[in-house]
Amino acid sequence: MAIVAQHSKFSKIAMPVLAWVVALIFFFPIFYMLLTSFKTDADAVKPEFLFSFTPTLENYTNMTDNYDYWRFASNSVITSVSATIFALVVGVPCAYAMAFDPSRGTKDILMWMLSTKMLPAAAVLYPMIFLTKSIGLFDTHFLVIMVLSLINLPIVIWMLFTYFKDIPKDIIEAGKMDGLNTWGEIKEILIPLAWGGIASTALLTFIFCWNEAYWTVRLTTIDAATLSKLIEGNRAPEGLFFGRLSAVSTAAVGPIVVLGWFCQKQLVQGLTFGAVK
Repeated sequence: MAIVAQHSKFSKIAMPVLAWVVALIFFFPIFYMLLTSFKTDADAVKPEFLFSFTPTLENYTNMTDNYDYWRFASNSVITSVSATIFALVVGVPCAYAMAFDPSRGTKDILMWMLSTKMLPAAAVLYPMIFLTKSIGLFDTHFLVIMVLSLINLPIVIWMLFTYFKDIPKDIIEAGKMDGLNTWGEIKEILIPLAWGGIASTALLTFIFCWNEAYWTVRLTTIDAATLSKLIEGNRAPEGLFFGRLSAVSTAAVGPIVVLGWFCQKQLVQGLTFGAVK
């Protein structure tokens, strides 16, 4: 009994300490990036430790005055929100059909969709650029929205399928007996019951779309360029401007960090509801 009590006391102390250590290790790069954003480009490359520099807002004023930050930020919001909505509009009916009216090939289709995430993006980069330029879609919001939604659609369908599988089929059948059609079942029964899972899927999809850099950098130039393009633009033949680069990166990851902080409970609940089973 004493050994169990000592072990329990050790766990209560050691586990929180270990959790804080791991959290600090993961958070330190973001913290250091934030500090570097308040340095000049000259100070950013000096081997100064943490606070041994004179803070300045030069990088942030330069970002808004000379680089039109708000245009890039608005493009990120437009494309990420639109891609998330489109992925859900397509993903919810697909996951509904696979969960409540499966066929022999349902599992094979799910595995095939997941296997598309294994395709190297570089393998289809040139055909994508060639085709989009030839039909006039290159550097448009429509192209970015379609690409972001389609590359995240397999994950959306997989997560929603897992959530929907936890809902008893008897409830759906009761809705059919009451005269509901397919859309009525989705609207009146499925969405209210799986709202937590749908919300967490939407949050994760939005984060994936916001953080996507490979396609947004290579399929845009000016009109539909997102914050990833702005970050990539702080590079010159003479090297990287670390101060300005840190400021732009901080402004890009800041909204996602804040969103994740306020929605962490919903994210954890949604993931543990069924997506990781």
